[in-house]
Order: sequence, then structure tokens, then C-alpha cells
Amino acid sequence: MRLILLGPPGAGKGTQAQRLVEQHGIPQLSTGDMLRAAVQAGTEVGKRAKAVMDAGELVSDAIVNAIVAERIDQPDCAKGFILDGYPRTLVQADAVEAMLAERGIALDTVIELVVDDKALVGRIVKRAEDAKAAGQPVRKDDNPAVFEERLREYYKKTAPLTGYYYAKGKLKTVDGMASIDAVTAEIDKVLAAAAK
Repeated sequence: MRLILLGPPGAGKGTQAQRLVEQHGIPQLSTGDMLRAAVQAGTEVGKRAKAVMDAGELVSDAIVNAIVAERIDQPDCAKGFILDGYPRTLVQADAVEAMLAERGIALDTVIELVVDDKALVGRIVKRAEDAKAAGQPVRKDDNPAVFEERLREYYKKTAPLTGYYYAKGKLKTVDGMASIDAVTAEIDKVLAAAAK
């Protein structure tokens, strides 16, 4: 099973990806984790990424695409994987198509968690309050102003992917505002239908 989870920050992609990892035994591929792992492993691509990050610059699409390609060739991805937070742009989506085609594999489905933006901001504020109350550090993006900026960025660059995958017949939508268990149940239905 190879799938992409789409949705704005705070939509619950990470929570659902973790549940899918546990249920299906396939890895969740987050570009941030992959970048850190490649840098730590000192791979060729990792060295290029480290040089860019050390200079305080954003890692290019070419480097991110190379790291994803390197990662999906690992043995634990043989049964499938979940792409979370990648692709972020149409250029990256084209790169995913090309890298999968090169390997003779295809995406099974793309699941978009559809959410209400105003309610999302409330969710983020609550997450920050819960973390404070539990004596845990508050994520720096759990600040309404920072979060709204990330939301604008998402709609500008990533939201066009819904049309891209819809046109390919791969897009399925799930109500991301439902309870965590209800979202998981809907995702399970989508995956069962995709497997037929």
C-alpha cells in the first residue's frame, strides 16, 4: 500500500499516519525525518543537504526528491509506505510520479483530510494549552499567528495537489473534523475500497 496524506497543518495527518503504521506495518515517510537520517548517515545526498542547511538555506526540491527516492528503495518500504508532508508542490508531485514509474510501482490512493480552518486554529490553541498544562514544551508552530502563516503557505503551494490527484482519479476525501477514531474508520474504508 502506497499512499499520500494531504491536508493543512493541524489536520491530524501525523496521528492518522501513526495508526496506519501500527495497522499495516509500513513506514511513515516524513521529509524532515528523512533529511535528518540522510545527514546523520552521511549519504551523498545527506552531505548535500547538510551543506545547504548549515548555510541556513532551504533544501531544494532536487535534494528532497533524491532523499525520498533513496528512502523508498529501503527494504522496509517494499510492502508500501505513507508519504506525509511530501509532496508539497506540483513540481514535487511530478517527481513522485516519475520516481514511482521508474520503479514500476504506483500510488494506491491519496487521502485528503478536509478540515475547517477556524476550528483548526482552535485545535492548535488547545494543543498548546494541553501541552502547557501537562508541563510539556509547546511546539513553536502552536502559536496562532505562526499557524495562520503556515496555513496560508499550505493553500498557496500544497492545496493545488488536490486537483492534481483528483484529475488522476487518486483523490479520496475524509472529514478531518470528525473524532480521531471516526477519521481512522473512514480511512480504513477508503483503503479497503482501493485494495479491491
